[in-house]
Amino acid sequence: MTISTDITIAYLLQGSFYGHSIYASLYMDVWRRDSVVMVTHHVVTLVLITFSYAFRYHKIGVLVLFLHDINDIQLEFTKLNVYLKNSGGAYRFINEIITTCISFSITWFWFRLYWFPLKVLYATCIASLESVPNIPFYFFFNSLLFTLLLMNIYWFLYVILFMVKVLTGQMKEMKDVREYEEDENEKARLLNIPEHDGDYPNLRDKERQVKNNIQKEKSLKASPGQNAYPFCIYSQVNHNNED
Repeated sequence: MTISTDITIAYLLQGSFYGHSIYASLYMDVWRRDSVVMVTHHVVTLVLITFSYAFRYHKIGVLVLFLHDINDIQLEFTKLNVYLKNSGGAYRFINEIITTCISFSITWFWFRLYWFPLKVLYATCIASLESVPNIPFYFFFNSLLFTLLLMNIYWFLYVILFMVKVLTGQMKEMKDVREYEEDENEKARLLNIPEHDGDYPNLRDKERQVKNNIQKEKSLKASPGQNAYPFCIYSQVNHNNED
């Protein structure tokens, strides 16, 4: 079966992105509670991209990519509104509403937890056997697709946790609920920041981690590997300290 040029280019771009995302998650990104799941997600996705193209299952593969990647647009839009809500010293209520991630949560559920199992998993698990009883690599592909579904459910729980904390007032600023909780005093000691430093209360905003000689900052400037996960859980932007 001949694959059209546009689908080939789309597969090449997606494969390149997830290949780099594996490296970015391991060596460039800050390690979080879901980092192991993140790397697993990238590996599973890259395997699905490679083998679905090789065995000409590209039609269902394009649908899987669409249902997952469409949330990344909403993710970046929500991040943008985190920047804009206090830009120029003016508070904007509409941007505050958008950053609560309600719209992102709805699209995440709709595309990844509703349409994905309804259309993709039904087609690969049930409809495929009706048309081709001895379809090659049936269990291989379906096991990977079900792994994606489980990871989508796992990350959606983080989204729900974030929304509950924001709506109940437990979280006063946007921050990543996947971060490991550490004592601020311990952070200051490790970073050699004196307690009388005026920036000490904002240690989270100032914190930087160095890994493999790459300096990283816990802010909205995410590495490429972060875009595949799925979240509206970010660090609050400290606009007063920007150049």
